[in-house]
Amino acid sequence: MNRPALPAHTKVAIVGAGPTGLTLAVTLASAGVDHVLLDRLSEGANTSRAAVVHARTLEILDELGASRELIARGLRLNRFAVRESSRTLMTVPFDGLPTPHPYTLMVPQYETESVLLARLRALGGDVHRPYEVVAVSQEDDGVTLTTACGARLLADYAVGADGMHSVVREAAGIGFRGAPYEESFVLADVAMDWVPGSGEVSLTFGTAGLTVVAPLPGDRYRIVATVDDAPSAPGLPYLQDLMDERAPGQARITQLVWSSRFRVHHRIAERYREGRLLLAGDAAHVHSPAGGQGMNTGIQDGRALGQAFAEGDLDGYEARRRPVAERVVAFTDRMTRIATTRNVVARGARNLALPLLGRTGLPRKLATELAELNYR
Repeated sequence: MNRPALPAHTKVAIVGAGPTGLTLAVTLASAGVDHVLLDRLSEGANTSRAAVVHARTLEILDELGASRELIARGLRLNRFAVRESSRTLMTVPFDGLPTPHPYTLMVPQYETESVLLARLRALGGDVHRPYEVVAVSQEDDGVTLTTACGARLLADYAVGADGMHSVVREAAGIGFRGAPYEESFVLADVAMDWVPGSGEVSLTFGTAGLTVVAPLPGDRYRIVATVDDAPSAPGLPYLQDLMDERAPGQARITQLVWSSRFRVHHRIAERYREGRLLLAGDAAHVHSPAGGQGMNTGIQDGRALGQAFAEGDLDGYEARRRPVAERVVAFTDRMTRIATTRNVVARGARNLALPLLGRTGLPRKLATELAELNYR
């Protein structure tokens, strides 16, 4: 396989070229900091996975010169609707938020990665792939990364942007405290006739679990649903039955584009740095997809860590970003548990309270929290 040769040495080795790693690389390239970005895959992802880009992340992408192209590829929405079956319990509005981007942008993750990669290349950088890092060791004066093909890279620092099962985090001996959720999650992109329409993200509560329907560009919809035990590759009949149960009479799926099953954890790294090894994104924190904040928090990690390298303030990185992760993990966990409770009394109280709370300032506070504007 034709791989671009690795240099002998770099200042910052970044393991993982997802949105977090790409954002870090773009920030370093903009600041003139030498780095190498490695990824184990031979090409970037072509499935949508994360699909929500919130306002604070768009502000970060403004700074990186990458927001305009991404916005052009996405779909702007200005509200989330919380429902019980067909009944709307609360609407969370994004318009009017104090930001240049008072909306949430729906766009497949591969588009976000494509835009960030194009920006990196415009700055003279690129991704070295496929290089799977299988071992990381640090000494007083540097870090050695060894890949599956036998190539080695010496670096002053190594950053794990390599996901929940991070090789860098394991090498650093950093614990990853937390636990998995009992339920599994179904993820699917479909074409369908959807009664609420394409103007909002719908979070639907039900006795069987939480169901999220979010519009995507190209007249498609993203379905995310908690189920006790999902099939490994949910098919169209399974998804139609699920929607018939969760939102009766509101959905008719006409095409299945892509689907998957996954397990979700709520975990956070005990620390973000061990000597010359640092963590960002899913290597540092994972949580429920409720609210669509995972990729957003990771992109903001990448930007903050890149600035810390450029400014020589690595100690300040964890102090700024770990409290944010703790808040996101706690917030999404509360949202998930409220949405998925099967206690009849708790469910009834929730459904009575939300319409009343919708007349207070709570929806605006929720919108600000989801948009991550509190994390500036």
